Amino acid sequence: MLVVRQGQPPLISSMAADPAKVMKTAAALVMLGAAGVLLWQFVERGRGDSELAFFYDISEQRLFVGARDLIPPVHGLNDATEDGVRAVVVSTNGRPDAKSTWRIAYLETYSPELKLQLEAARAAGTSPPMDRAAAQEHRLVKRPEDREWVSLATPEGEQIVSEWTTWGRGETLPVVCAP
Repeated sequence: MLVVRQGQPPLISSMAADPAKVMKTAAALVMLGAAGVLLWQFVERGRGDSELAFFYDISEQRLFVGARDLIPPVHGLNDATEDGVRAVVVSTNGRPDAKSTWRIAYLETYSPELKLQLEAARAAGTSPPMDRAAAQEHRLVKRPEDREWVSLATPEGEQIVSEWTTWGRGETLPVVCAP
């Protein structure tokens, strides 16, 4: 026959008799709550950011947001002209949430040949026939104020894509921003 003290449920009465159980249960609940908060922050932070990228309409001279997997050049803002290119935007104070510190580091597009190969490969579910080294020759970059595009595989192209790393304020390093 099972005898239970009246007035308290069995779990509470057994925990009251052992303070170590109370502490362990409280610690477990706190850790569970902290894990829930961290999971929620992770989900909120990642929502949509990885799916979007900045683009720049050359004729309008304006940034816009598009799907990250678009292959530039793409249709811009004002017409059917493919003058939308990928834009790498950085925050010069290391805080991407401070939009007043955003600056376009450089613009990037692909040669017509590389764009065709990338689109055909995507449609077929295969790799493009052009190897990675050759593809670097067909990736074109420039600063927003430059007139001419240069190959990423040149010393000038390498300088364009790396010079933004020195734009920090004081000891703060600039960071790439996502829409």
